[in-house]
Amino acid sequence: MRDYREHRYQSACGQLSLFARDYGGQGKPLLLMHGLTRNSGDFGPLAEHLAPEYRLIVPDQRGRGLSDYDPDPSNYRPDIYAQDMFALLGSLDIASPGVIGTSMGGLIAMTMNAMQPGAFPAIVFNDVGPELSLPGLERIAGYVGNDTTFADWDEAAAACAKTNGDAFPDFTGDDWQKWARRTCRELPDGRIAFAYDTAIASSFSNLGDTPQPDLWPLWQMLDETPVLVIRGALSDLLTRETLALMEERHGGPFSSAEIPSRGHAPLLDEPEAVSAITAFLGEHLP
Repeated sequence: MRDYREHRYQSACGQLSLFARDYGGQGKPLLLMHGLTRNSGDFGPLAEHLAPEYRLIVPDQRGRGLSDYDPDPSNYRPDIYAQDMFALLGSLDIASPGVIGTSMGGLIAMTMNAMQPGAFPAIVFNDVGPELSLPGLERIAGYVGNDTTFADWDEAAAACAKTNGDAFPDFTGDDWQKWARRTCRELPDGRIAFAYDTAIASSFSNLGDTPQPDLWPLWQMLDETPVLVIRGALSDLLTRETLALMEERHGGPFSSAEIPSRGHAPLLDEPEAVSAITAFLGEHLP
């Protein structure tokens, strides 16, 4: 699906030019935020289902896709991304959108809510929560920041399959080709590279040496905000135990859906995900 408008805006710090896709028309707005190594293309499959009913604002976070890379890698963190997202919404004169956050995007959503409590009428968290499983983090640390380039799209697709095959065991060669074209870019010399700044890996440099930050206070600040949590049945990042605690510690409307044959993180075009998301948005963002 390519029927989106390209939107350029300035980062919250005023130093970077950032990019977002703007799908749809007059429907209620939804802010869709991608994961650590992804970009706005990650939501292309879901946009086909939601764009007819909603206006989708889908950014490339700084250091990804068509957004500028930050010369200071210490700025690759959720509170900075959150400030950029408020700048994006302001540039489009959008207030109080619904939110869908995949992985890191969900952490940004929690951060934004803490900065402006109650600002969002409904939030979907895709395979992420306030407690992240160490095996999943270690797996991500094992590939993030890889600066390998590929001779062609077939080689790029094979690399994507090698890294993510356990999470998408039923994917075909065509699926991996589409994955590669969403998550990689062609360089001037014709080689293919991942479409992100390898410096985003800096936040994983001390993994295991220091305790994870306690994000449960941010979760509990959601208070009465309706939330839907999508979990991949094979996820190594969001455990069923953490999901149960999220429901227990949430005071407002809570629903969840588990997506079979998916690890971290579902693409959200799976029938079970589409059904859960459309029902949730229909109830809480009518």
